Amino acid sequence: MLALGVLAGLSVLSLLTYGYLSWDSLGLGPAETEATRSELGQEPEAEGPNSRPHIIFILADDQGFRDVGYHGSEIRTPTLDKLAAEGVKLENYYVQPMCTPSRSQFITGKYQIHTGLQHSIIRPTQPNCLPLDNVTLPQKLKEVGYSTHMVGKWHLGFYRRECMPTQRGFDTFFGSLLGSGDYYTHFKCDSPGICGYDLYENDNAAWDHDNGIYSTQMYTQKVQQILASHNPRKPLFLYIAYQAVHSPLQAPGKYFEHYRSINNINRRRYAAMLACLDEAINNVTLALKKYGYYENSIIIYSSDNGGQPMAGGSNWPLRGSKGTYWEGGIRAVGFVHSPLLKNKGSVCKELVHITDWFPTLITLAEGQIDEDIQLDGYDIWETISEGRRSPRVDILHNIDPIYTKAKNGSWAAGYGIWNTAIQSAIRVNHWKLLTGNPGYSDWVPPQAFSNVGPNRWHNERVSWSAGKTVWLFNITADPYERVDLSARYPDVVKELLRRLSQFNKTAVPVRYPPKDPRSNPKLNGGVWGPWFKEDEKKKKSDKSKGANKQKKNKTKNKKKAN
Repeated sequence: MLALGVLAGLSVLSLLTYGYLSWDSLGLGPAETEATRSELGQEPEAEGPNSRPHIIFILADDQGFRDVGYHGSEIRTPTLDKLAAEGVKLENYYVQPMCTPSRSQFITGKYQIHTGLQHSIIRPTQPNCLPLDNVTLPQKLKEVGYSTHMVGKWHLGFYRRECMPTQRGFDTFFGSLLGSGDYYTHFKCDSPGICGYDLYENDNAAWDHDNGIYSTQMYTQKVQQILASHNPRKPLFLYIAYQAVHSPLQAPGKYFEHYRSINNINRRRYAAMLACLDEAINNVTLALKKYGYYENSIIIYSSDNGGQPMAGGSNWPLRGSKGTYWEGGIRAVGFVHSPLLKNKGSVCKELVHITDWFPTLITLAEGQIDEDIQLDGYDIWETISEGRRSPRVDILHNIDPIYTKAKNGSWAAGYGIWNTAIQSAIRVNHWKLLTGNPGYSDWVPPQAFSNVGPNRWHNERVSWSAGKTVWLFNITADPYERVDLSARYPDVVKELLRRLSQFNKTAVPVRYPPKDPRSNPKLNGGVWGPWFKEDEKKKKSDKSKGANKQKKNKTKNKKKAN
């Protein structure tokens, strides 16, 4: 118990906050805001309290849990620190361990097991996308009069035109379809010889915008253009999915200025990328104020998954990294900033999951959630704004039936309730259970980012117990997952295994098709984009079947006549 108390104390220390800049020092005080509106011929915002709020959802890519100033990072993030300090910090906030899963759950409000995307990510060459029978958040917001715009990374599939962002509820789209690519040239190679251009405006390749501009800055310029051209008296949904700080590690030279003392080259580049992202979010916030949106806006900031230490990210003191179901893979940086919040400057420690944004934002927009849409998310606005208890008591982190099975997993190890060879993870109240192969599980402390290279990092290595395929942690008391309690509390293990089994009964089949050679950008003008067309053979086959039917019918009719 003493050890757990010390751990809890360390948890508090690791989340201490630091100093912040004022908006005046960033170049925009209240007087200047009103003056700017006057110059633009706009009246000061006078929306009533019942008007629909502007919703700005900012999703960072691969930002580690530690990699924000208020979590103790050496990387300076004055904008994020200030927005979070004046809003509500989400300190019990969970996402998924990889790109596609988090994005699909945000946009549908459903767990992966209910969309068929429970395994890995959508690869560029796969004929796969977010299933078309799933209603999306922008579609629901459009129903109640919102203009919907997306800027940044899609990564929810594009093999047919119906999968594109503009077909899934967005009025406009500017960004990339794939999971990563060069920040300047916007080219991406999926494998040797399978390379293409990946920058789109709506449904077409955006060759005209290929000016060698760093994507973080280019996306911010596009956001500023949208805000300048839209009428702030009409509700706006703006989804900004930055590419940063995902690999490849690239940043404009000026952002390295404060980080030349970081010896590890990957960490130094990552720091420069994050500094540029922080400045970009400052510029977005200034534009919201300048063009009259801010007073009636809700800004939500989230990372899509944990950081990747080999690519410069840090989740310390959490265990594990991106791609794993340890806390370092799924516990995210997140906050809400809005003049509409009742409890500003507070910390929310209630359980919140990325699926919760779907019902929360639709309710705030005065939209309707159809009864036949079986959501996994909850409306958590009162939890965030007023400090009430969260309606959420559990999170199914995932069940992946086709991930590499744990060699020593068995039904016996799962008390006959669950096959522990299967990769799964679930949280119920304070308890978290993992089965199968949960992924890379070391702790990577800050001093690991030295100049000695990954082979000599002083990682806190985990010595595996032979045959282990079940772990149980009290996350509230032990957020760093250092004390496995599965042997001490077998009844809790059984109860959580039963919950897993119940969830699994509602799962749909996994969608993870093999790659399609027709996806090669060389066959599509050098561009990654929709390639799927109905087989000519199938069409011919259908035609010949139809012709044969007609012949048979004619023969039958002749016989009857005779």
